[in-house]
Amino acid sequence: MKVEKYGSEWTRDELILALYLYCQIPFAKTKANNPEVIRLAQVLGRTPSSVARKLGNFGAFDPLLASKGISGLTHFSRADQATWTKFYGHWDTLVEESQKVLGQLEAPELPQIEDDAPVIARPSGESQKQATVTVRLHQAFFRRTVLASYETTCCICGLDFRELLVASHIVPWAANEEKRTDPQNGLCLCSLHDKAFDRGLISVKPSLEIVISLRVLSSKVDFARLALADFQNQAIHLPRRFPPKSEHLEWHYTHIFQA
Repeated sequence: MKVEKYGSEWTRDELILALYLYCQIPFAKTKANNPEVIRLAQVLGRTPSSVARKLGNFGAFDPLLASKGISGLTHFSRADQATWTKFYGHWDTLVEESQKVLGQLEAPELPQIEDDAPVIARPSGESQKQATVTVRLHQAFFRRTVLASYETTCCICGLDFRELLVASHIVPWAANEEKRTDPQNGLCLCSLHDKAFDRGLISVKPSLEIVISLRVLSSKVDFARLALADFQNQAIHLPRRFPPKSEHLEWHYTHIFQA
């Protein structure tokens, strides 16, 4: 593959893959001994330490990390900052560009798509097969990024069994397809709370407080109280990165929640 320089010893394509991985693993795990860091290093022909340092550089631009007093590494380049600026908030483009780079490198999807990532075929001018693959890639990125942001923990109840967690869209795909990949349109929820959120039995206010539908609050079933009603007015567990946008939470509270 032709190497495209981007103002530093790291090429534009390498920086895209580094940012792609950065979004999908917790910041605390952007270490040289992380298997996913090692695998990206192998794809790029670099050392794991070099890749880990680059992931740390991206942490310097992460607004939520900064608000928590976490600075990331400070020896970043203008190319690092330019890559962050270009792709931050443009997650569909990041996913698609990363796949182009991997295709040129003849490398596998990085990270590997999980078996439980949902597949929703929505073809629009492309073949059914290609549309399914594209959607799967975006959904896999969304799931991994949301779970990494919440450190693989339900933001309502704290359940931390990955198999039981869902990256739940705040504004549903059907309502706004442009938000399908945006991790700030996501909450990490256990399967029960995901279903309750989807059906409007619970919601999260822009203040990040949990609200419970009167249908649930009036239930006489003990489990409904323990699993749902008792979380009324509690704050969600905050993510380490990509906090939910208040306008998305307001949309759900207004249009989905069964007040």
